[in-house]
Amino acid sequence: MRDFQYRKWNGYFAQIARGTEDLGVEELTELGAKKARAAYKGAYFEADKEALYRINYQCRIASRILAPLLTFHCHSTKYLYRTARKIPWSEILSPNETFAVSATVSHSKINHSKYAALCVKDAVADYFVEVSGIRPNVQTSNPDVRINLHVQDNKAVISLDTSGEALHKRGYREQSVEAPMRETLAAAIIRLTGWYGQSPLYDPMCGSGTLLCEALMYACRIPSGYLRNRFGFENLPDFDRNLWMKVKNEEDNKIKPLSPGVIIGSDLSREAVEIARKNCAHLPFGEKIRWEAMPIENIKVTEGSIIVCNPPYGVRIGDKKKTAQLYRKMGNTLKKHCSGSRAFIYIGDPALTRELGMKPSVKRMMPNGPIEGHLCRFDLFPQHRPG
Repeated sequence: MRDFQYRKWNGYFAQIARGTEDLGVEELTELGAKKARAAYKGAYFEADKEALYRINYQCRIASRILAPLLTFHCHSTKYLYRTARKIPWSEILSPNETFAVSATVSHSKINHSKYAALCVKDAVADYFVEVSGIRPNVQTSNPDVRINLHVQDNKAVISLDTSGEALHKRGYREQSVEAPMRETLAAAIIRLTGWYGQSPLYDPMCGSGTLLCEALMYACRIPSGYLRNRFGFENLPDFDRNLWMKVKNEEDNKIKPLSPGVIIGSDLSREAVEIARKNCAHLPFGEKIRWEAMPIENIKVTEGSIIVCNPPYGVRIGDKKKTAQLYRKMGNTLKKHCSGSRAFIYIGDPALTRELGMKPSVKRMMPNGPIEGHLCRFDLFPQHRPG
């Protein structure tokens, strides 16, 4: 068995969305990672096999966990091809399995990511032609094995994606409304609320229910990969299936029920409420979430609740004028009907924050894809009562 780089130091890299790297480091450490440290759009860490399996099964913030096979200085695509072809791919992939290669390049002589990926793809295919006479097929959608190439400052890292399908694809969101939130971002928001099921949590603009699904998984300790069938680490040459089954069973046994009425979702759109209900129903105890179809001005929240929502922000949905009116209405409702609670509102357009008529106590930049959004926390102090 080749002594691949990840086996020498038990070192891995987690891809994490910009603005949430610190949360990813915290979570990796909680799941058994050692020496986790934040990097741009990710984190480096060390882990034994048991921790690697647990991280892939439980991690909510990271989108992929990469196991580096080889790191080398690289100044040309020809050298990239020759070096990649020397990797013993038969220890990771069989010629009858499909594979895909993704690549990112920056500040290097190799400056075309798609061509760089093509060079590695050709190297893998030509390796198998030489050793077996069979050329494996490339399949960009749901391949058996995913290979990642990262070239920065003329240093190349070829890695195996131990996650396989991206970890944000939980499997519960079969339907969605327009402009859904990325699951990993929703998980990061829930984590920042400090809520773990001990008090009511309310999303008054639930959309397709992503925030509520992530809240349910947090409260009930449901692994993020609970609905997944396989992971990329099953292709590692040192994969231990018995150990993986042990980790999976241990994590599944930690699942606990949800108290009725703890999670509440509502939306003006009955269609959105029905979509959210169906999505949450794919998860254990999803049927215990309470649903209502009503405008935001009709909500009433008990003191001590957590309010979390991702309202439209006029970039991809609706028009700016209507969106501003909605924010003013939401601000008035929070002040009048939600005193004694705390609200976490994800705002895609920072200019809309002032329409709420409240000053956030905390404001944090958290992009949602190309949208430079912010998570704003509002402490809704109890209204003064005479006497």
